[in-house]
Amino acid sequence: MIVADTRGQLGQSDLQLVLLLLAGGSAVARTRWERRLAQEGPDPLLDAPELAERLLAVRTLLAPSETLFLYVMVRHALRTEGVDDADLADYLAALLLAFGQRDRAWRVDWNDDQRHRYLVDIVADLEQTEGDRRFKVMAHLGNYALWLAGVFPDYIAARRVRRGGPGLGYYDSLGRRGYALAADHALADRMGLEAVFRTAAERFQVVRGALTMLSDRVFFPNVVTDDRLARACHRGDGLI
Repeated sequence: MIVADTRGQLGQSDLQLVLLLLAGGSAVARTRWERRLAQEGPDPLLDAPELAERLLAVRTLLAPSETLFLYVMVRHALRTEGVDDADLADYLAALLLAFGQRDRAWRVDWNDDQRHRYLVDIVADLEQTEGDRRFKVMAHLGNYALWLAGVFPDYIAARRVRRGGPGLGYYDSLGRRGYALAADHALADRMGLEAVFRTAAERFQVVRGALTMLSDRVFFPNVVTDDRLARACHRGDGLI
């Protein structure tokens, strides 16, 4: 089960890199950031507006960990779209980390034997499942819809043209449904995910747009499609 835990996984080397990048070679600035870290914890540093761009441009031997990189990128992308929710960013970074491994995106959980390539299969699974696994399927419906529509919108557009596949509205609808059902489940509150799922359901389209912006600019910056050009013109693209 994916949980919002990426900030808790950050190690001392991650924080040292953050301090190095934010200080920009200034001893005075580093002292100031170190003081904030000691007094307020890492969140103010991770939220610094300049950090995302500096991580993208980093040219030191201290390469950012996947956890640090994805959390900061997701957090800044969400804030750009007006979603200032660190717990949601934490969860989405964990989602990207998990779904980027082997066939995890097709499974409700790592140890689950069933694999679903299509959302309709997850819906069918949801209708047949009970108990704790039903909660996992609910969350997976939201996760998988967001993963496909947010990170791979050009794939969805190509399928729509070639095979008459559903558009983004279909993914938005099922993604919202999955997260809303998961938010209402008793396990969501027990796992500290009720508010995360609620926000993801209520602002699904905005969250999806934030991930698409991240996908276009960071994950697949050299891909050019008509849909991507249209998105870039609509956003007036620049750096995160």
